[in-house]
Amino acid sequence: MLAGHNFSIHLAFRGCWGVEPGVAGLASNHFPSPHKVIMRFMFIQTQDTPNPNSLKFIPGKPVLETKTMDFPTPAAAFRSPLARQLFRIEGVKSVFFGPDFITVTKENEELDWNLLKPDIYATIMDFFASGLPLVTEETPSGEAGSEEDDEVVAMIKELLDTRIRPTVQEDGGDVIYKGFEDGIVKLKLQGSCTSCPSSIITLRNGIQNMLQFYIPEVEGVEQVWGEREWVH
Repeated sequence: MLAGHNFSIHLAFRGCWGVEPGVAGLASNHFPSPHKVIMRFMFIQTQDTPNPNSLKFIPGKPVLETKTMDFPTPAAAFRSPLARQLFRIEGVKSVFFGPDFITVTKENEELDWNLLKPDIYATIMDFFASGLPLVTEETPSGEAGSEEDDEVVAMIKELLDTRIRPTVQEDGGDVIYKGFEDGIVKLKLQGSCTSCPSSIITLRNGIQNMLQFYIPEVEGVEQVWGEREWVH
């Protein structure tokens, strides 16, 4: 069961202040004109994930609509101004964009979220106030291969999209179909799921059991690592 993270912040020097537990209220006047000051407000909620090193930031507006993007390293962030800015925060290990949330993973458990969150809040607020595009160029789809989907593959993808991915995204991550061969479904975990201690349990006891229940042809599930494909 996920719970909203209690957090109160007062940052006069960044134009930010806390308004209630679990929510950061942010205002920006970084773009004043000679005639008026434009004030932009954003309320960003945080939510814990099963991975103690990952935290969901919910800006209250669409991020990627129905897609997801994974940035496991700073080098992968060249496509996104926001991802690049988040990686400039010391202690940020990876970034993941969901339909309406941003998952940030810190480098280790010793880092205190209370030290990282002020800069993350401010970075997200500044980006949305800037009007810059989230992605600066087209990126390849994460679907594996280009084969015509047969009936079994189509059923696997439908189950993933309708029953499994929404649940995993609630935990700040995603699961991507990468192929089906010799009864084995190949999947890639992203976001908070990548280094989550319970990821193997999720893969075996959750995803595999559901796929096998509905699709007898599925004999097992295998996790794919290290492929540089980020948009889905």
